[in-house]
Amino acid sequence: MINKLLSILTGIIVLTFPLSIIAQAPDLGTTANFALFSTSGAITNTGLSQITGNVGSNNGPITGFGNVNGSMHNSDGATAQCSADLLIAYNQLDAAVTTNSPAPSLGSGQTLFAGVHSISGNTTINGVLTLDGQNNPDAVFIIKIQGTLSSGAAAKVTLTNEALACNVFWKVEGAVNLASGTFMCGSIIANNAAIDMATGDTLQGRALSTAGAVTLNGTMVYTPIGCGSPVLDGPTAPQLGATACYALFSSNGAVSNTGTTYVTGDVGSNTDAPTGYNPAFINGTLHLTPDGSTAQCASDLLLMYNYVNTLPHDIELLYPAQFGNNLVLTPHTYLLDAATTLNDTLYLNAMGNADAIFIIQVNGALTANTNSNVVLINDAQSKNVFWKIEGAVDISANSIFRGTLICNNAAIGNSGVLLDGRALVTTGALSTDATIVVATTIPTNCATLGLTSLEAANIISVYPNPFTASVTIEFEETSLVTNSELYLYNLLGSEQSKTLITGKKTTLNTERFPSGVYYYKLINNGKLIQTGKLTAQ
Repeated sequence: MINKLLSILTGIIVLTFPLSIIAQAPDLGTTANFALFSTSGAITNTGLSQITGNVGSNNGPITGFGNVNGSMHNSDGATAQCSADLLIAYNQLDAAVTTNSPAPSLGSGQTLFAGVHSISGNTTINGVLTLDGQNNPDAVFIIKIQGTLSSGAAAKVTLTNEALACNVFWKVEGAVNLASGTFMCGSIIANNAAIDMATGDTLQGRALSTAGAVTLNGTMVYTPIGCGSPVLDGPTAPQLGATACYALFSSNGAVSNTGTTYVTGDVGSNTDAPTGYNPAFINGTLHLTPDGSTAQCASDLLLMYNYVNTLPHDIELLYPAQFGNNLVLTPHTYLLDAATTLNDTLYLNAMGNADAIFIIQVNGALTANTNSNVVLINDAQSKNVFWKIEGAVDISANSIFRGTLICNNAAIGNSGVLLDGRALVTTGALSTDATIVVATTIPTNCATLGLTSLEAANIISVYPNPFTASVTIEFEETSLVTNSELYLYNLLGSEQSKTLITGKKTTLNTERFPSGVYYYKLINNGKLIQTGKLTAQ
């Protein structure tokens, strides 16, 4: 009788506890650092895949990968430890007590709540499967599959109500095959079987096999954040000192320009007079002769260079000639140990941390191909990006580059380049050609600048942005309306219009403007008081 009462009481207690407490996340150990891993099997990539997290096999080749935002490990101490930790995690998942037994056909609008979901045979995911955390960020989802796991094309696992990918685990007793375009959340552990991901797949989690190959083809995989994972701050930023006042500077070399170049920040050299710059297009001081400011800048630049040059790197990107190609980097110190070519787009992902620092060390020249682009996402800021370049810098036409360049022998070139940052040279010539350079976070004690951006100035509002048939310029203060003019330039720096401001609100007809990016500057009584960027659709 007593045993029967205890059983009933236990059942009541279990039923009253939330499923997220019943389902306990396994201890991943060092496995948490890996995006792709096999204890015994090949890790193979074809196509252009983007990986954030370590890649490793304890017994098998790793082939076909380009640059990976993580470390590559093959049959070393890290993979031996990961193998042991993966077995522990697998055993914990295998022992988890079932709380729900859904049918083997998942998705098609289905919602699962936290708990241990056991499926007795081969399982498929089609359409949308929603994992609902019920407003509990600690909700844990364990899906135990006693067979294979496959997905239909464009199948999607979504998270809602504070559910987190780091709390989702798939224990599969068979092969995993994700069809093209699948969006998957959670850590997949395939026991004695392969994991195959197709073109256009995204895995917010991990692909781990106790014994089997892991194969990718044009796939994005990134380890999930949260659940106690460290917030990435990146390295400590170098101290800019007097270099913060400059957009373009060489400690020992000529600084020269051809074409129409616009600069926000000081321009100078500690050995030569800058040539070719129109002072009217410089929102800062053009140091025509070396002075106390250039001397201090040269001293502070040397300190910056020494710091970033000796900083230990976290991650080495193994293929400098393939840099970019939609690679996503997170806050770290990166090393490219040879001449580097930036192709297409590079994403810098601050992961929601606006103070996160990126330092990229290039032991060679840097070439940015035509139309290359450095894109800041998830609160990344150009003021927190630093490039150490051991050689010439050649940024080709129509490129957008972000961050502070600290380099030996630099050339910022070709028409239509936008540098959102600084170019600082320790030794060597610095040249620009029809370039727009905007230095960030310029100190107020530089005795140089007025306001430099729409966000900082708040003197006028320019809308709509993007625009089509017209643009309206509206002043916040009527006192500045008199003697004000708005200039509009295309990406090549060619003046497209000049508008005399006649009232608090002025409308400019832009029907003739081709689609693209434009820059404006507001002049009041001959003084530059605001700049900004507009997009024509």
